[in-house]
Amino acid sequence: MWLTIPTIEACCKSYTLLPRSSMKIISVALATVLAQPNHRLVRAFVTASSTTRTTFRMSTVTENPLLQSTSLPKFSSITPSDLTPAISSVLSQLESDFASLESTLKEVKSPDYDAVLPEVERMQHPLSYAWGIAGHLKGVKDSEELRKAYEENQPNVVKATMKFGQSRVLYDALKEVENTWKDSIPQDFEMEQKIRAVSNSLRSMTLAGVGLEEGTEERKRFNEIKLRFAELSTAFSNNVLDATKAFGLTVTSPTDVQGVPESALGMWAQAHKQHLIKEAGDDEVAKADAEKMEVDTLGGPWRITLDGPSYVAAMQHLPNRDLRKQIYLGYMTRASDLSVNECDANEKEGALGKNNVVIIEEILKLRKELAGLLGFNNYAEMSLASKMAPDVQSVSNLSNLIRDKALPAAEKELASATALAREVGGDEYSEANLPKLMPWDTSFWVERLKEKTFDLKEEELRPYFALDAVLTGMFGLVERIFDIEVRNADGQAEVWHPDVKFFTIHDKSNDGKHIASFFLDPYSRPADKRGGAWMADCLGKSEALGINVPVAYLTCNGSPPVGDKPSLMTFREVETLFHEFGHGLQHMLTKATVGDVAGINGVEWDAVELPSQFMENWCYDKPTVYGFAKHYKTGEALPEEMFQKLSQQRTFGAGMMACRQLLFGMMDMELHSNYDPNGSETIFDVHRRMAGIYTPYSMPVEEDRFLCGFSHIFAGGYSAGYYSYKWAEVMSADAFGAFEDVGLENEEGVREVGRRFRDTVLSLGGGVSPMDVFKRFRGREPNPDALLRHNGLA
Repeated sequence: MWLTIPTIEACCKSYTLLPRSSMKIISVALATVLAQPNHRLVRAFVTASSTTRTTFRMSTVTENPLLQSTSLPKFSSITPSDLTPAISSVLSQLESDFASLESTLKEVKSPDYDAVLPEVERMQHPLSYAWGIAGHLKGVKDSEELRKAYEENQPNVVKATMKFGQSRVLYDALKEVENTWKDSIPQDFEMEQKIRAVSNSLRSMTLAGVGLEEGTEERKRFNEIKLRFAELSTAFSNNVLDATKAFGLTVTSPTDVQGVPESALGMWAQAHKQHLIKEAGDDEVAKADAEKMEVDTLGGPWRITLDGPSYVAAMQHLPNRDLRKQIYLGYMTRASDLSVNECDANEKEGALGKNNVVIIEEILKLRKELAGLLGFNNYAEMSLASKMAPDVQSVSNLSNLIRDKALPAAEKELASATALAREVGGDEYSEANLPKLMPWDTSFWVERLKEKTFDLKEEELRPYFALDAVLTGMFGLVERIFDIEVRNADGQAEVWHPDVKFFTIHDKSNDGKHIASFFLDPYSRPADKRGGAWMADCLGKSEALGINVPVAYLTCNGSPPVGDKPSLMTFREVETLFHEFGHGLQHMLTKATVGDVAGINGVEWDAVELPSQFMENWCYDKPTVYGFAKHYKTGEALPEEMFQKLSQQRTFGAGMMACRQLLFGMMDMELHSNYDPNGSETIFDVHRRMAGIYTPYSMPVEEDRFLCGFSHIFAGGYSAGYYSYKWAEVMSADAFGAFEDVGLENEEGVREVGRRFRDTVLSLGGGVSPMDVFKRFRGREPNPDALLRHNGLA
């Protein structure tokens, strides 16, 4: 009953491929396959953390940096060749340790909590540490050598995790622990954590197939599917990255880039130089010539790629329709039947190839089969078993409530952009020549409409959003409302790339105690880094492992510095940084000490976006904005008039944006519930059918293969869960409403509400159900009114 119009009521029921509520004992070892586009949250398949006390230790600590798990990762010395010996060593030890644990548990009639979950957590740590680092590097520093090593070891890691998830001895022991607490009411948070951890573990083990009898055909087939998932998801992700890297369009005519912001031109000109250097290969003379070449921002040539900042700039600013179409279709056909040739698609016998259509079809068939083996009607039912939303209908109800408000607004927004194109775009945009704007036209003309409506161009704002200044302002905000201090700690940890920064977090209310740390990888690197933005845990807080200082990875793909200019961010990139920092804060400020529910662990997937989307709201708060919006050259503050226009832009295009997200969420849900993968309807038919409901004003073109790049649901943790963004946005908007209620100009009131937000949403992690966490903060259940108001749809 999560949704009853017009209010939302309580119900009980975020790279990386495991459900957010999955426990370490059954996690699927695919932590690095990250979702895209947009934001996503990644949890390593088991929390990477150091251990100071354990009965299950590696017998020896070697020179292999992946086995030196008592400190932060030694990135400067890790190589792909370290992975196989490290994984072989830890898996051998893990097998022996787990067999010993099962033998012990068989002899104990009534095991207590400390004899079960903490022991499992300590036992799994060495594998967690090594595989978690490999997964992280695969996302931020990919290479053929790393891919090969990763794919070679992945099946054995998956098999090892399945042993835990399907151990009847472990399940029965946890059931005994749960039974001892059956009628007890937790008196404190410590007990709440343990109860949640055990309950979540039992549910996750059920979903991992523990109920399927060992030796049966059902268990055998279940495990075959799980192993195949690992292979398919990794291939899907690799294909998207490879296709993104493979595309490049060189533009030489200044006419074709007329009116494009200088920042985009500089980025494209720099990309052209890097392309020439790469193309030189082993030709040292050609390489030297390319490296000496001066980058001509205004004169070109320019190279446009499908990397996020480059692609978005082209869609919004490139005046040449034909070039926009070419780039748009290049993006929308990545890793599809329209972008790979027969040789690519069938590289060798048994190879998956580069065509993700084939991979998607197999994934959907296997997910349906897997759900059936566990007694579910479809995969969506299985996915929702570990989420807040009780059923598909509840997700549909919320989506349709928002659609009814957003669709009329979206149609008006597109009509206004179309009218402007007709008015000033010339003959090619006349109704006779172009009955309606095409998808490669929409972003361009919406951007022109925004500039005309507010007399403000994105390029005018960039000089006020230098990365270092934005970080200073963001850190000032959390110091003000959460009473923490963020300090630069570059040099105190090894990093995987010179651009990566390292920070420590200190509790001002506790004598500046060091309570957390995080890495920040801020810029796009198309050559070896996946697109999008995400947060992942490096070290998770855990009493069992003796970890009191959690560490996070925050990864963005923002605009890099160009020439002598620092990184000058778009406002959307500023929002993205705040978003990922919100995820990081929930991980780092946790008070939970049970590793399985500390920070982001154990949080239902459709609640995990609450703190991230909450943080985005502060990008429109005047004191926050003026804490960082200073001209990078002069130090002059953002003019008041610009801030007012920026604030007014908040709801601009909100209708189309909401409908787009609803389409993605409900298309995902439809593919995993009502769609028959063995029927005559194709996945692209489903896309068009759902677009007819949620974005009828902008139907997919015939060539649209968006699904082939939809890593969120085919190579990430959002399968039958993409709706989570909107579900959690209801809560995040309502949470920010608590600050609005006391008045954002009321500094004392804001601080008081901020402390309460920290003590509930950011502190309790998965140790308390998300609905109870929200009610402890807000005093009631969430209501969608704030979301509709923030989006101008009330």
